Amino acid sequence: MDSLFAGLAAKEYLTGKFEAKSLPAFFTLLPAHCAEGEQHLRTEAALAFIKMADSAHTAGVYLKAVSTTRSFFRQKTIWEAKWTGLRRVEGRNLGKTRWKASKKAELIMRYSSMPGTSRHHWGTDLDINSVDAAYFNTLEGRRVYGWLIAHAKLFGFCQVYQTKENSGRSGYEEEKWHWSYLPLSVPFTEKYKALVSNQDISGFLGCEAALEIQAVEVYVLGLNSLCIPKP
Repeated sequence: MDSLFAGLAAKEYLTGKFEAKSLPAFFTLLPAHCAEGEQHLRTEAALAFIKMADSAHTAGVYLKAVSTTRSFFRQKTIWEAKWTGLRRVEGRNLGKTRWKASKKAELIMRYSSMPGTSRHHWGTDLDINSVDAAYFNTLEGRRVYGWLIAHAKLFGFCQVYQTKENSGRSGYEEEKWHWSYLPLSVPFTEKYKALVSNQDISGFLGCEAALEIQAVEVYVLGLNSLCIPKP
């Protein structure tokens, strides 16, 4: 298990306190034909995704990774832009609200993770084609999602945030774009559950909300049951 953490302390790795480019022995840069911009994944996950994208291509379905490994520091930039109102959240400028921290956090966390809690920290999870829900209502988006539902499991990938009604989970809203490479993300999830508590989620604006909203239990562990191996 310790070999999974690339020589870092397990908690440091799980909460994203590193940059993927600094660990070339563990991370692979995805080729341009299946990634938008510079995207890194853990090598095992990268090879599986490339194989999946190539297989989809033969069926006339085009898959591209639009967001892959994100460090704590990148997630902090995203989070604090939303927290302060530099980026609107569902049309709201949260920097101008008088909401308590937990209410602001819950709105952001409909679709964005707190720094230190994102599965994107691990190099096992990626967003495919678009992070706009409307895309998956287009003809192309429906075809992409249908192909993934039918075939992604053959390559080790699972949609961790399906609809709450269908998957019996808590936390984030449905994300048809977010897929996880289970051979690596399952052991990382178990290790996260064992090592990281809400008190460890710190170092950014609004971090005090983590304990009140139970960020680890409700969000990090609020997964589609189909993505959790049965004992």
